[in-house]
Amino acid sequence: MSLNPFFLQGSSGEQSLIQDLINEQLRIYGIEVYYIPRKLLKTDRILNEVQSSKFNDSFIIEAYLNNYEGSSPGSDIMSKFGISLKNEITLTISKERFQEFISPFLAEIMSIARNYYPGENLELIDRPKEGDLIYFPLGERLFEIKRVEFEKPFYQLGKNYIYEILCELFEYEDEEISTGIDSIDDTIEEVGYITDLKLVSFGGSAKCEAIINTLLKGVSSITLLNDGYNYTKIPNIIISPPEGTEDTSSIIGAISTSDFSKTATAVAITTSINGVNSIKEILITNSGYGYIKPPTVTIIGGNGAGAIATAGISSGCIKSINIVDKGDRYYTTPTITISGPTGSGTTSTAVARINSGRLSEILLVNAGSGYTSLPTITVSPPDTTIGFGTYIISEKVTGSLSGVTAKVKSWDNPGGDIDKLLRVYLNNGTFSEGENIVGSSSSAIYKLKSHISDTSITEGYSKNDDIQEESDKILDFTESNPFGTY
Repeated sequence: MSLNPFFLQGSSGEQSLIQDLINEQLRIYGIEVYYIPRKLLKTDRILNEVQSSKFNDSFIIEAYLNNYEGSSPGSDIMSKFGISLKNEITLTISKERFQEFISPFLAEIMSIARNYYPGENLELIDRPKEGDLIYFPLGERLFEIKRVEFEKPFYQLGKNYIYEILCELFEYEDEEISTGIDSIDDTIEEVGYITDLKLVSFGGSAKCEAIINTLLKGVSSITLLNDGYNYTKIPNIIISPPEGTEDTSSIIGAISTSDFSKTATAVAITTSINGVNSIKEILITNSGYGYIKPPTVTIIGGNGAGAIATAGISSGCIKSINIVDKGDRYYTTPTITISGPTGSGTTSTAVARINSGRLSEILLVNAGSGYTSLPTITVSPPDTTIGFGTYIISEKVTGSLSGVTAKVKSWDNPGGDIDKLLRVYLNNGTFSEGENIVGSSSSAIYKLKSHISDTSITEGYSKNDDIQEESDKILDFTESNPFGTY
């Protein structure tokens, strides 16, 4: 049996009247909030999770705050990980106002994204969607939409007129937020997980000085006769002690008594060619003194075998090289230049090792001979060709060696020889120290000296670390049951 045609179940005129009354009520009793749609940049379709997103548009709309007594009770949770603030509010907005004043703009944004930014996606434009943000100006807080109820009241006169939006305090996770509205952007400027990159454009040169034997003979060279095989680890080099005198009067340039070591020492440098692990060379760390005849060189360990080396001795050789100033910002190995002896003899040669941008060790390839006075040692300066430009906020930067990309959050360039701080977010990996950080839009390029990953800037009253430390003293969560067993 059909419905009575003389009794309408809600006419269009009645529906329009209710919608107008609701709109007027919201204008009178509501507050203005900012609706900020989430643009999806990267989504894992298998796990159905958003990996990166951004918020760079905002729309003002009037909303009624249902929580007249404040945020929902019981929303602050204390766990073993610290205090979690889950403040919730419920807002009511007009369905007509959203569809007439916001949806058309979202449709236009979606159209532009399809043509020029194929990676961006809004997914839903005809209603507020879960994951979008609401900026609540009274508390200067950002809330994330967790649920949208669009059937309440339930089809009054055959139609729905409002959206009831359940919002929870937004937890920042490296999203890009750049709406152009200072009150919003400033709210999250120092919030979230970011990485601080300490960059440099040039550095200071290292300085070294030598210790020499003017009369007593030391190990001046080590010749590798057979490089061996299967050296998957660095072997130990054992040089037999000298049989000569203990007199050290001919050693000059010593800085401490430790420099008067009598027995020569050396290290092996291994290499791998076509899957064959062998010894590339043996370098002298201290040539010793008092050798009357060439010592025996023994190669032990390293999981390999077959390597054979012999040593040569000479007087007036460099005993060792001490680093006086380690320098700074060496990200490629510098060249070591040693002046020759004043008379007849052989000029010493050496190579450097670096660690974290500084000189760590000088190894002698040949200790030379015939030195009667301290030679001049010159360390080539660090690279000064890298370091120019100004990074642009939100541009993508790329590590030249690691290939890691991130987006610029802030750029502090004090100039001169002072370290520069580049703060980035949305990293897809870990940057490598010593590589160049290149800006995609600005073409700025500087070397990475060091970095601090996942710098968490939290609210001032957050004591999560302190709470965790105290809880560890009470409960041992490494046990299967931290509360004990029966």
